[in-house]
Amino acid sequence: MSTSTPASAFSRRAFLSVAGAGIATAALAACSSGGGKGSSGGTLKFWNMPWGGTKFNPLDKKITLAYKPAKGLPSATYQEIQWSNFNQTFASAVASNTGPAVSSGGGTQAFQFAKQGKIAYADNLIESWKSNGLYDDFLPGLLDAMKTEKGYVAIPYNLDMRVLWYNKTLLDKAGATPPTDWQSYLDAAAALKKIGVYGFSLSSNTSGGNSFQTFTGVMINNGGGLFDEEQKPNCVTNANIEALDWVVEMVQKGYVDPGNLGYSSTNTNTQWSKGTCAMGIDVPGLPQNVTGPVQKELVLGDPLVSAAGKKGALYFPNNIMMYKNTPSQKGSEAFLTYYYKHMSALWTQNTGIGLPPLKSIAQTSEFKSNPSNVKLVDVWQPICKTWAAPGGTALFANVTLVDSTPAMTTFAQSVLSQKSTPKEALTTLQNTLLSQLKK
Repeated sequence: MSTSTPASAFSRRAFLSVAGAGIATAALAACSSGGGKGSSGGTLKFWNMPWGGTKFNPLDKKITLAYKPAKGLPSATYQEIQWSNFNQTFASAVASNTGPAVSSGGGTQAFQFAKQGKIAYADNLIESWKSNGLYDDFLPGLLDAMKTEKGYVAIPYNLDMRVLWYNKTLLDKAGATPPTDWQSYLDAAAALKKIGVYGFSLSSNTSGGNSFQTFTGVMINNGGGLFDEEQKPNCVTNANIEALDWVVEMVQKGYVDPGNLGYSSTNTNTQWSKGTCAMGIDVPGLPQNVTGPVQKELVLGDPLVSAAGKKGALYFPNNIMMYKNTPSQKGSEAFLTYYYKHMSALWTQNTGIGLPPLKSIAQTSEFKSNPSNVKLVDVWQPICKTWAAPGGTALFANVTLVDSTPAMTTFAQSVLSQKSTPKEALTTLQNTLLSQLKK
């Protein structure tokens, strides 16, 4: 099964609040549920994103429309919302109370809308799942990532993470062994350089790059991250500086393509496909994003042990949320109970959606037929942390400051270009985030 994340997908997790969002008639018309009434009417509107390939939304719609509510509860309608301008689409619709009763969306979106008082917390729903087996079916730590002081903001839906891949054929050609820690990674990259192959794939351009995710993941790998226990930015730490020093060492030794500064994820996929790069931290579905023989040559590596002797990686628990604007809160909860009990086909029928949040889906023969899927769930997911690291696991509104924002792009470019030292780049990022918090 593909766990592919398209090249531009990093923007999917970003939900940048739209200040003073206007209500455009054309935009709202585009969000129509095929003639159904708004969530204040007699039907429950479910908005979902194109999480997978061409098979995903048709099957998802079929599952949704097959819902048969109990007497007195609303039926459900289905609307696919495109990633293009999705944040404005949701902001406008939610502000005008013409939005959905239930939706997915950007991974930090629920936390932003909760801050605005628009989210219906999921505590009652999750409590009810303790008696039907769903509560215990979630992978470890996922529900905790959704819990705030006021309650559960959303429900984990599909998982994305940044993991280590390597081209075994090229490593064998270079006489290198698969890396298990930071030093053995440097050793493998040095061997690859001798055969003219880069050892660390990065994409850092301003519109389609996501090296800021790679850098955050490396910091988490070393026990660092961007936020403290009080959910405030705390970027300038020894753990973070040490992690970025490791990255800069690879840049200085020529293990990173100098062109990566202007690369998008599409460009790095081409690098992988042509065999000009043999190692890197990338999406779970990298083999599906490349072409040619390399698809069968890529191997999912083990989590690296950092200089501090730690393991860790960045992941994104995408989620489904409920809104206060609903024809029936009981109806929203009943629909989601149905949906989570019947959504397994989205994974078992190879629709391309990310990793499943439920152990029962991960244990199906269809999912386990891909060894990388098993390793992602059993080995990588338990050591992954969110943007909230190292201070906590639960997401919160402030993470929208770093989730695919200009500040993070600038930070990554300054590190990769070496215009700033790691400490200087982290200090600039810290000051930028603090100034934005004050607005």
